[in-house]
Amino acid sequence: MSTLLTREEYENIARNLALPNEAFIDGAFRPAISGKTFRTTNPATGAVLTEIAACAAEDVDLAVASARTAFDDGRWSRLRPGERKEVLLRLCELMARDATELAVMESLDSGKTIFDCTTIDVPETIHCLRWHAELIDKIYDQVAPASDNHIAMVVREPVGVVGLVLPWNFPLLMLAWKIGPALAAGCSVVLKPAAETSLTALRVAQLAHEAGVPAGVLNVVPGSGSAVGEPLGRHPDVDMVSFTGSTVTGRRFLHYSADSNLKEVVLEMGGKNPCVVMDDAEELDVVAAHVVNGAFWNMGENCSAASRLIVHKDIKDALLEKVMTLAAEWKVGDPLDPTVRVGALVSKAHFDKVCTYLAATKQGEILMGGRAIDGVFVEPTIVDVGSNDSLLAREEIFGPVLSVITVSNFDEAIAVANDTEYGLAASLFTANTKRAIRGARAIRAGTVTVNSFGEGDIATPFGGYKQSGFGGRDNSIHAHDQYTQLKTIWLDLNVASDAGKN
Repeated sequence: MSTLLTREEYENIARNLALPNEAFIDGAFRPAISGKTFRTTNPATGAVLTEIAACAAEDVDLAVASARTAFDDGRWSRLRPGERKEVLLRLCELMARDATELAVMESLDSGKTIFDCTTIDVPETIHCLRWHAELIDKIYDQVAPASDNHIAMVVREPVGVVGLVLPWNFPLLMLAWKIGPALAAGCSVVLKPAAETSLTALRVAQLAHEAGVPAGVLNVVPGSGSAVGEPLGRHPDVDMVSFTGSTVTGRRFLHYSADSNLKEVVLEMGGKNPCVVMDDAEELDVVAAHVVNGAFWNMGENCSAASRLIVHKDIKDALLEKVMTLAAEWKVGDPLDPTVRVGALVSKAHFDKVCTYLAATKQGEILMGGRAIDGVFVEPTIVDVGSNDSLLAREEIFGPVLSVITVSNFDEAIAVANDTEYGLAASLFTANTKRAIRGARAIRAGTVTVNSFGEGDIATPFGGYKQSGFGGRDNSIHAHDQYTQLKTIWLDLNVASDAGKN
């Protein structure tokens, strides 16, 4: 675990940070062509951090042209795999050097706690990039079975220019999940960070250039979804788009592709994830710790948050007592205080949205919390909603609100878990091995953890069923599939005198 500093030390670093505020295109920072800017603020205080270049379609055109030139001339796409690996490993070294500054910048821009940024987000970002870098020269092509007079090679080639559209809840980590395999594959990238959280993406692009990523290979174009995201999704010279965000916005990228060049699209979207706890679950103290972490980590602003606790009636009261005791220890407040576990929601608009769900908690029994604090914070909230038909059990809140649903048996629990339009992640707690395996296979979700909350690790694919995902997976060797094309090369070994023979 990374070493935490004091609140005063983090505040001093924050006061002295140099914040990037221009687009990064063709290896250099530059203002938006229009000269327009937008404010990025600290969600916890409302203070303006800086004015960032408000890019638009003409900036996207410039970035895509830069990426296309870089891809076509091979400065990165045809670089030897070992050389690409060395460059990305140098980027990891530079990020490790600047880890504390990156953590503070991430916290200031997003409202995330410095505890999470320091101990999870920055270390995992570096680990992700390093893992994909090390994989570059370890993915082999194939030779398919053919006749004695032929050789059939199946080779991977980088897909080309890719558009990467990031969410605001994990700005650094989602950046790594996407640029790691994209750059490893040899693609050129045009990256759109969320307008709420653009700072660390711009800083990483600068560090990547310092590490040796050639100009034009990694471009960052900040701005709104309509001004940057849509032009990127519709651009005829973008070969593929990978998007992480809401299901509503994800649908649009399928339309953008259909209306333009039929670019490939990979979507990682929302979730309403079940945490199923059966009556034979062991060590309820441990189970409670997983429930609290799953529901309230990152203020519940997590697509894989365990936001539905589906608990057997026989252990419900005992488990909830332990859950509420632990949740009460999650301090709410200043994100730069390393003892705080629940920071600020990312924006006033998102805070207002979550507050509409707090109003709906009155439809159930509020067991804990339910209050908004100082117009930016929401305390951990637990609501017994009665049934899975409740609004709180069906819609993705993206805030620290846990809905409790009581069940009487295993089959009912699995049915309730699957009664959702989403299918991203799920957790199942039981001491019965056969039941655990049956449940994990029956739950329709991309990741099912047994006797724990989590998302696997970098070596396991992450993505969803139903309206949680489309077209591919992040993480693992499978993430490289979306950034490559498969090509068959068929070699005829017949000499002229054997023509026509097989």
